Amino acid sequence: MSYRRDHRAHRAALFDNYDSIEEGGIRASSSYPRDLDERDNDKAVDSLQDRVSFLKKLTGDIHEEVETHNKMLDRMGNEMDSSRGIMSGTMDRFKMVFEMKSNQKVCKLVGYFVLSFFLIYYIFRFLMYFMYG
Repeated sequence: MSYRRDHRAHRAALFDNYDSIEEGGIRASSSYPRDLDERDNDKAVDSLQDRVSFLKKLTGDIHEEVETHNKMLDRMGNEMDSSRGIMSGTMDRFKMVFEMKSNQKVCKLVGYFVLSFFLIYYIFRFLMYFMYG
């Protein structure tokens, strides 16, 4: 409700006396001298020109801000796409590592070597104990 009142107040301030101009409120009448009417009309025209230039500047500023935000959003979108590509490649590599059977064979081979080493170590230790000991 207050937003509507504020909007009306801003609109009224921006377009003061515009309704009276539109309705013919500023006209030459028999009770006013002609110079006074022309001065009032000139003031009204100057006021409208000021408001138009203000609105033009305001719309230009809004346009610049929108362009800046659009560029920033485009950059963010491109960076997100590149990040998504990197993450996808990393996930594919992880899948390859865990799904490949050759990796399991390598792990088994390493395990067999470790077990063989300990077995040979304990056999030599046992033999040395009986021979020298």
